[in-house]
Amino acid sequence: MARILFLGDIVGRAGRTAVQTHLAEIREAEQLDLVVVNGENAAGGSGITVTIAEELHAAGVDGITLGDHCWDQRGFDKEIGSIPYMSRPFNLLGGSPGADHLILETDGFRLGVVTVLGTQMMKISADAGFPRILPRLEELRKQCDAVLVEMHAETTSEKMAMGWYLDGRVAAVIGTHTHIPTADARILPRGTGYLTDAGMSGPYDSILGRDIAPILGRFLDGLPRKFTVAEANVQLCGVIFEAEKGKRGCQSFTPYKFVVPQGG
Repeated sequence: MARILFLGDIVGRAGRTAVQTHLAEIREAEQLDLVVVNGENAAGGSGITVTIAEELHAAGVDGITLGDHCWDQRGFDKEIGSIPYMSRPFNLLGGSPGADHLILETDGFRLGVVTVLGTQMMKISADAGFPRILPRLEELRKQCDAVLVEMHAETTSEKMAMGWYLDGRVAAVIGTHTHIPTADARILPRGTGYLTDAGMSGPYDSILGRDIAPILGRFLDGLPRKFTVAEANVQLCGVIFEAEKGKRGCQSFTPYKFVVPQGG
């Protein structure tokens, strides 16, 4: 049995500092075997760098996933291949650099991690994930004991459809991208844990991790503004689930939230 924490999108300095400061105590308190995070907003709210990835890994993150902001940092497409614990969405267009999945191991238990990028209203283009995911899972099952599918998508319908499609085929389907934790965590009838959105790991006194005032101003007068990353009320949000060898579903699936103490 492996106990796994997945954290939703890490946003900016506040989010990554919270992970670096508190992940060791969280791992011990929750008796975690593996930690997987979405890191695509870790660098100033847009993208990630090699240095940030290394810092998160050193803090206890086993695997880092990405989404539609994976190429936001200049030159990162040339660097992603040097990070063995990071993967980009598997259904990006052919020729995209970087690993399209992860296999993370703990005490002989191997977890496969695959991110599917949604096709509705997303920043970058991707091949349709639904026709391609089952063949990808068949390949992964030969190499691992359980699979986590991250559904990085804008619409709730696309996320929910993937959850129902993969019910009984993977341990968990967890949605990311919209930065708001949803209240629909459940284990589906055939055993797969499902959550429409894990939320973000970052400042919640904000609008999706950005300072409130410039976004309100944009809504009020339509003028362009720089959307700076917020800092206050930092929370780490995600899911803890348990997976067992030989079983495609999960044995438990519980939303997780850690509120960073004020000043720390």
